[in-house]
Amino acid sequence: MPPTDVVGARLRRARVYRKLNEFDAAEKSYAEGGALAATIGDTHSELLSRIGRAYVVTARGNLAEAQHALRGVLDDARLLDDVGAQALGHHAIAVVLNTVGQPSDAIPHAWRAFELYDDELSRMRALGDLGTMLLTVGEAESAERALGEIVRRGATHDVLDNATIELMHCASYRRDRVGFERWREQCDARRETMPPNMLVDFMLKAGIGRARFGQLDRAERLLASALRIADEAGLHEFTFRIERIQAGLRDCDCAEPAAESALTSEAVKEVSASLAELGA
Repeated sequence: MPPTDVVGARLRRARVYRKLNEFDAAEKSYAEGGALAATIGDTHSELLSRIGRAYVVTARGNLAEAQHALRGVLDDARLLDDVGAQALGHHAIAVVLNTVGQPSDAIPHAWRAFELYDDELSRMRALGDLGTMLLTVGEAESAERALGEIVRRGATHDVLDNATIELMHCASYRRDRVGFERWREQCDARRETMPPNMLVDFMLKAGIGRARFGQLDRAERLLASALRIADEAGLHEFTFRIERIQAGLRDCDCAEPAAESALTSEAVKEVSASLAELGA
């Protein structure tokens, strides 16, 4: 094959490995694709390789390294005026910032990715992540608006499943028992086709929902199952998060209604306003 096709094949193979949680193989393929891209002057593919490796580092739990790498990618993508790489870079760094507990900083990056992407699938993925982040800062109405847009437009199987999981999480956050059960049933019907990371996310958030409705025994069983699957799949970031929740489950007043967010940043307010215009 021509070198450009070899680079593309390496990067596609790396992405498949990453989705299968085979992180060693993914890292190797990303590195091979990036090295070959550098030799033929394919700067876009080289940036994609770096973004892919940052995702692998994120999945392994080294979030500080991933954040540093992605900021470098964004700087280089701007210098090269590579809009596609900028969109991917903004999306990736939004995920990392949210994971390290900085959702207010992540939200503008996720919205910027949504604006820069030129294909509908990527735009829906960014919108799904944006909805998750908005709920994290207590903007439940804006979160549901973003996630509902995915359901309204229709999306691929995995994007739609993620949106459904998050809508279930939004319902439990608002202590909407009927909404929670409706979205949970839809998720449960699809669980056999979910990859490990999505299945763990569903079981984790279903467990949180059960706790919010006072069903602590059921919550503990769901969290234990989620932890087992995360450990088996090497999903270390999920493992750390589940263990923290398990440790404090019996000590928190989970049934207490969620408080309204009082510390929403101006950037988050701007994104919420933009979402309202999008829905209109």
